[in-house]
Amino acid sequence: MILDHNVIFSKNLMVATTILGLWFVTLKILLTVEVSSINLGIILMGIVLQTFLNTGLFITAHEAMHRLVCPQNSRLNRYFGIISLWLYGLFSYDQLLKKHCLHHRYPATDQDPDFHNGQNSSFLGWYGHFLKGYWNWQQFIFLLIIVIFLSYMCQICPVNVGLFWALPLILSSLQLFYFGTFLPHRQPLEGYNNFHRANSTKLPVFLSFLSCYHFGFHQEHHEFPHIPWWQLPKISRLVAPSQKKEKKQ
Repeated sequence: MILDHNVIFSKNLMVATTILGLWFVTLKILLTVEVSSINLGIILMGIVLQTFLNTGLFITAHEAMHRLVCPQNSRLNRYFGIISLWLYGLFSYDQLLKKHCLHHRYPATDQDPDFHNGQNSSFLGWYGHFLKGYWNWQQFIFLLIIVIFLSYMCQICPVNVGLFWALPLILSSLQLFYFGTFLPHRQPLEGYNNFHRANSTKLPVFLSFLSCYHFGFHQEHHEFPHIPWWQLPKISRLVAPSQKKEKKQ
């Protein structure tokens, strides 16, 4: 498997910076647009775009947890993780880092904080358990304060705040859970077939990017956690022949 790590590392910081920059620019535009003067299609496009960029913030923080945003500068790498998670939903980087390490060490077990409670593995039941493990009342109250601040102190229309800030946050959590946890780690009918207890959906590359920044290639991510998200389709192509040989044996 031949990958130019110098090229990869040089692009990681650019990718992370681009995601954060686009999030800021689009949110600023969407919060100040006059909703009543634009049609429903544009409003929906704005919600979808901001949802996708919100997911990108979390993905950037995830990359920082794997020391991929800026491997040469651990402090800068950590700052990207902290900032991305705060912008995403006021999450603590250190707390999520600990939980993510447990997820990789004990995937799809009762010691995995991302896994279901062992009693309800349905989508909604698992999603509720997932949220309970990451959200708390302090975050909710703080987010409510931000909504009030944006609406009244900054004189931003509450409709804009709801449509382009609050709603994309909720939709993004669903996107991350469905494509990054539920689909990859739910138990197949025939049982798990690899140590990481992870499956890959392997959509076409463009759809994989749109769905959740290639997190459908989830088995590949667990096997190669040092590879950035945008390289996962390439890794999948490189390891596919060897995986087929192992299954035949």
